[in-house]
Amino acid sequence: MATTFSSLPIVDLSILSSPSPSSHSLQDLSRKLSDVFTTTGFAYLTNAPLSFSHGQVFALAGDFFRLDTAEKLSVAKRTFIRRNKNNYRGYFPTQPDQLDNLKEGFEIGSVQAPRQRELVGRHQQQLNLTEPNVWPDEYAFPAGREQLETLHQELQFLSTTLLSLLAIALGKPSDHFASYLTNSLSTLRLLHYPPQPTIRQTTTATEPKLCCTPHTDSGLLTLLHQDPSGGLEVLNAKEQWVAAPYVPGSIVVNIGISWRTGSSSRTDGMGRFSVPFFFEPGEECVVRSVDGGEGIVYGEYVRRKMDTWVEYQDVPESRADAGAHRGVVLEVC
Repeated sequence: MATTFSSLPIVDLSILSSPSPSSHSLQDLSRKLSDVFTTTGFAYLTNAPLSFSHGQVFALAGDFFRLDTAEKLSVAKRTFIRRNKNNYRGYFPTQPDQLDNLKEGFEIGSVQAPRQRELVGRHQQQLNLTEPNVWPDEYAFPAGREQLETLHQELQFLSTTLLSLLAIALGKPSDHFASYLTNSLSTLRLLHYPPQPTIRQTTTATEPKLCCTPHTDSGLLTLLHQDPSGGLEVLNAKEQWVAAPYVPGSIVVNIGISWRTGSSSRTDGMGRFSVPFFFEPGEECVVRSVDGGEGIVYGEYVRRKMDTWVEYQDVPESRADAGAHRGVVLEVC
């Protein structure tokens, strides 16, 4: 993969809004996507066929994070509030002791939760990746549930379309990867990065203060709504961090680790929102390279990776409550 890029390409998806796009147009789009994912691994998608504007997406995020602390903690993961039953879906507060993960978030899965796998023996202690979504009180978050469920469905459909186009570019039938999506675990995540104290500049150059550690995404694709404050950076093959500034109306797409990409990303924005959608296969899906070979069971892979995620480390409730209080500041620096 040639990834010595200095900027991200832009791919126009307007053809997908056509009621009857020509096969030539779809072939052309599939080639463009294939080129993106075999070179940079990242791109801006414009004119995506979604019914939500950027403003509406971030209004939804703002409505959730403006909820009072008690309401947000009522849907917090059990890591933070022991009396709650949800472990995988729900809210997580900022964590004051994790200075490179200064974010709070809320996660939902499919409207119809995938079929739950029965856990037996040693697996009974594992997180249930197919648990149902949890929601704030409807009076506190009016219409929020319905709109977020619709956004999840639309992003799942868009991601499925992109996957079909990639299959075509690989010389495969458009439904080649359809089996991957049985009981898909795709996650829609609302994120808020509260403003941080200004760092006094010195004569010694310093690294940006990170609100999210450098990482690669799991899953197949990630579709990211980032707000105008930007902050996203992408690592190329020369170990150079390339800025991916906000492009109005665009969605940043990148291939996940399931495609074995060599790129990674980090965020150093402050006082901002982002809304990533993680397009994921089913828990029992065996992800293999197109030309065969040994694969990985996606659920097992995700659980191994989750061991490194701060949202799943044990946190005393007093610290979780303090983190939630820190996270209610919504001004953008």
